[in-house]
Amino acid sequence: MYSLELSLRYSPFPLSIQKKEFDDVKRIYDEIKSSMNETLDSSNLIELRCDKVQDKLIAVKAKEIISVQIYEKSSVAGGAKRPGFSLNID
Repeated sequence: MYSLELSLRYSPFPLSIQKKEFDDVKRIYDEIKSSMNETLDSSNLIELRCDKVQDKLIAVKAKEIISVQIYEKSSVAGGAKRPGFSLNID
């Protein structure tokens, strides 16, 4: 299972969906990336559907997305650190 996670402007909580196939999540990732690169002041609406939770739908304006990441969700990673960027101060 692959997760696609979005960070939104002015929101401390990320949005995420899960897809079974890497090709599906990569296609969505590329679509979001190209929408973020558009220089026009258009308000493209991106709709995302989750494979894990069938009734989960997310719609977000592309200009509000500040980051997007893909990671593989593994069941063996039980107590492991959450994917993404983090600051470890020792």
